[in-house]
Amino acid sequence: MDISKLILKRPVNIKVIVTDRWKEEVIQQLQGQINQLDGNLQALDLQGQRAISEIQKTSIKPPGPQVTQQIENIQGQVNQKKGELLQQKNQLLTQLQQVQSLEQDQEVSQGQMESFFSIEKGDNLIQKLNLEIVVKDGIVEDIRGEI
Repeated sequence: MDISKLILKRPVNIKVIVTDRWKEEVIQQLQGQINQLDGNLQALDLQGQRAISEIQKTSIKPPGPQVTQQIENIQGQVNQKKGELLQQKNQLLTQLQQVQSLEQDQEVSQGQMESFFSIEKGDNLIQKLNLEIVVKDGIVEDIRGEI
């Protein structure tokens, strides 16, 4: 059986042209995510405090080594989760700074999608794999590469 044509899947790079509108939207998204993380941090603190209070209320006075260990475990879990959330927040703050420093009409990588393409004997596979879509305020401005 001689196959002369195939349909394959390839990654397509998506780039955006920086505009004031795009920057505003991205900054709002990042700020929303930062605010959500701040809320999660506060909720985590409250949950930790409640759990510790419950243990202290139900335990004998003075607390024994098991109770002390339970409290330390809860504090350790809360601190670990807080560290993870703070790391995420720092990443978002870094992204926010990067977006704010972008210049108008600069092209920025926005991610990838996938598309199918056909290839046959004699085609240049490398050229067919290199495809890029450039978008400005949601509108396709350019398609670069072999479709």
